[in-house]
Amino acid sequence: MKNLSIRIYQSSDGKELAELFYNTIHAVNAEDYTEEQLNVWAAGSADLKRWNESLSANITYVAVKDDVIVGFGDIDHTGYLDRLFVHKDYQREGIASAICDQLEQAVQGRKIITHASITAKPFFEKRGYKVVKEQRAQRQGVYLTNYLMSHFRHDRQEDIPCFNQRY
Repeated sequence: MKNLSIRIYQSSDGKELAELFYNTIHAVNAEDYTEEQLNVWAAGSADLKRWNESLSANITYVAVKDDVIVGFGDIDHTGYLDRLFVHKDYQREGIASAICDQLEQAVQGRKIITHASITAKPFFEKRGYKVVKEQRAQRQGVYLTNYLMSHFRHDRQEDIPCFNQRY
């Protein structure tokens, strides 16, 4: 990918990432969710202090292309992939895959789980994630469908955990 770099999150990124999150959800996810659902998912009034604390506590990568932040993603040390968002104007350029590669590499050998939106489900399925179950998450009395998905990231045969022993 030309002119794309991926770097570690910096606290100065917080406001821009919160805006990217809001704008992406309201543009990209609008095909799969109602306006009411989008508004409770991304209200546009992010608590930047909590946002920064959350992103700083996780392994968070930021994708930059031509000096523009075009995406970000984070995963915790247990393998919970929390967020993966690409700027609404940079969709389908391989940015989500590049970020996800870095996130998966950071916890290699572990089971990765995520709560994927209807919109993101095909992306994760193409990466080998499997749907564990369909869910209905509630926010402010509004229900949103998402999918608990899991994936084992392993680069070497010896990294594959014994399913019966660990899970």
